[in-house]
Amino acid sequence: MKKRQNVTIKGTKDGLTLHLDDCCSYQELKRELEAKLSVNSRTQDERQLMPVRVQIGNRYLTEAQKEELKTLIRQKKNLVVDSIESNVLTREEAEQLKEKDEIITVARMIRSGQILEVPGDLLLIGDVNPGGTVMAGGNIFIMGALKGIAHAGCTGNDQAVIAASSMKPAQLRISDCLNRAPDHTSAEESHEMECAYIDQNGQIVVDRLQGLSHLRPSLTRLEGGR
Repeated sequence: MKKRQNVTIKGTKDGLTLHLDDCCSYQELKRELEAKLSVNSRTQDERQLMPVRVQIGNRYLTEAQKEELKTLIRQKKNLVVDSIESNVLTREEAEQLKEKDEIITVARMIRSGQILEVPGDLLLIGDVNPGGTVMAGGNIFIMGALKGIAHAGCTGNDQAVIAASSMKPAQLRISDCLNRAPDHTSAEESHEMECAYIDQNGQIVVDRLQGLSHLRPSLTRLEGGR
């Protein structure tokens, strides 16, 4: 019977990919990995550093075990570990992902000098007064007047949007883009809910809310929503 391969090494244009079996014991995996890397390193040009991507499947490794594998791989002269990828999430990582996808609802007024920040989407039922700031890792929805600063996608999400019942911001920010929304004159005062987003030219645009479903279809999270 052919022995099961716990370590598979594949060469790519970007370096090496190590596929490590997630069913065998950790000690058994280490022994086979060291043996195969020793053979492989003899055929490599030692003058050129070779990036290595490690895929561990459904195996959970502690930080100490990850460092142990990195050290083992680095000892093979020209190998450098780029990443260790796992399908397993720790509880902390899962909670962080949940927070990013969660809509936080807050019912209060944000006054001058106050800052409200959430990791995911923000639904604010209330006004943001001049001098007040709201920040979100995702989208910002304000059921009230936005007269202060709003910063959506503050962790780098350039697909985030800002929507408000009354859009009169001192400043709008989405990801790394910054823009001061145009002032409405009394003659052109909008009574419709408006939204701000980054357009295809990389600029923040303020428009009617109705077109947002076509620009950002991923905003519809209800089952069967389109």
